[in-house]
Amino acid sequence: MGRRLGRVAAAIILAGLLAGAVAWFGTPAVDDVQVRVERLAAVHGEPVLVPADVPNQLGLAVVATEDERFYVHHGVDLIGLFRAGLDDLRLGCLCEGGSTLTQQLVKEVYLDGSDRGGAKLVDVALAFKVELVLDKPRILADWLTLAPTGPTLYGVGPAACHYFGRPLPNLDLAQYALLAGLPQAPSADEPRAHPVAALRRRQEVLTAMLGHRYITPAEAAAASNEPLLLAGPGC
Repeated sequence: MGRRLGRVAAAIILAGLLAGAVAWFGTPAVDDVQVRVERLAAVHGEPVLVPADVPNQLGLAVVATEDERFYVHHGVDLIGLFRAGLDDLRLGCLCEGGSTLTQQLVKEVYLDGSDRGGAKLVDVALAFKVELVLDKPRILADWLTLAPTGPTLYGVGPAACHYFGRPLPNLDLAQYALLAGLPQAPSADEPRAHPVAALRRRQEVLTAMLGHRYITPAEAAAASNEPLLLAGPGC
């Protein structure tokens, strides 16, 4: 049974890759990707982060949680797609997307927030193209600029001020872990309205960071015991 599932998943992924190659020639150039990011950030009323603005611990938290092979893939994580395909077949649902940070960025700036149906192939093709235009630190900074961090809140910079009353560089590990976990479910995990869910999500991020050895057990334990929201002096 397991081998059969593996063959089916491999066939699905291969077909998707072939279709993606065809989609490459039917999708536009992405030389305007940064302009699009800036335009969307302006709609949300937030500044665009530059790579130097991204704290190291926050970047590691996002990579551990959202895209563990971010620094080695070229826009699409084939291993992640294969694993997601197997899980979906096993569970009989489309439960996992396997989208990388680059694909998520493409979805926001080129596909109006949706990559369903045939748009998924466009998403794949554009993700490869974006990685030829932007480097990894720039992609991460752009993703963090546009990431939803509350029901009507976008970007980790505004979220740092909103939830903690501190600018982004002045947060600690627990606070970065909370911010990194919000984009997956920004309404359901909003810390003021749903503190239990937010604590659970923060712990998932810390556990992922520990699993990748980005933090030590002592650091994870200290962050886990920190109160969810600590009021700061304001931004």
